[in-house]
Amino acid sequence: MTNIATSGSHDGGLDRHAAIEQLGKILLGEQPLADIFEKVVRLAQAVVPGADQASITLVENDEAHTPAFTGEVALRLDECQYERGYGPCLDAAASGRTITILDTSNEQTYPGFGEQAHSLGVRRVMSVAMPVPQRTLGAINMYGMGETLFDDAGTEAARGFASHAAIALANAALYENTARFAEQMQQALKSRAVIDQAKGILMRDNRVTADEAFAMLTQASNRSNRKLREIAQSIVDATARGA
Repeated sequence: MTNIATSGSHDGGLDRHAAIEQLGKILLGEQPLADIFEKVVRLAQAVVPGADQASITLVENDEAHTPAFTGEVALRLDECQYERGYGPCLDAAASGRTITILDTSNEQTYPGFGEQAHSLGVRRVMSVAMPVPQRTLGAINMYGMGETLFDDAGTEAARGFASHAAIALANAALYENTARFAEQMQQALKSRAVIDQAKGILMRDNRVTADEAFAMLTQASNRSNRKLREIAQSIVDATARGA
């Protein structure tokens, strides 16, 4: 039996507000993105009573993968859904909703997945969408193996946490991509500068034009199978040494 949750009250294992406060303490740039995913998934598991394992489904360019998980069963069941092309985590990510399987032994919507989950000792599943403006990043998935049910309070706690986690993860990813782009731009500018220096040296020493000097650099690069920047740097270094 599958339930699509739309409302609920408030409570949780780790207090939801305490978990959200911990999300707010994530300082961008101080830890790798992978570590942030790891922290988020462990907080998510702690927030919801009955969540024995948890994972994050991330959807990028219509491809889903699991960047963080708290147990091998969670990872196996995520990948089972990716292979099948359907399942609660994929549907939660696609619809922006919370999808709960109350009993994997009597699952009608995802029968193949329900059977595999039950065979691995998972009794219930809850996948909560991670929404950001204009799209959904993916879903946080909870896998319950014990007696504790995913009740309305746990569902509401999971949904509230997932909303804040989505923003934290989106900001972290944006920061990492921006920092990487800035670093690439710096490297490109450095390469351009050293190439211009080498061109100037060749123009002076060989009495050639800028285009001819650049052609000399590219020919040397092709002959030696070295990067253009390396060839240019060697010319600049040799000139600095007075060679």
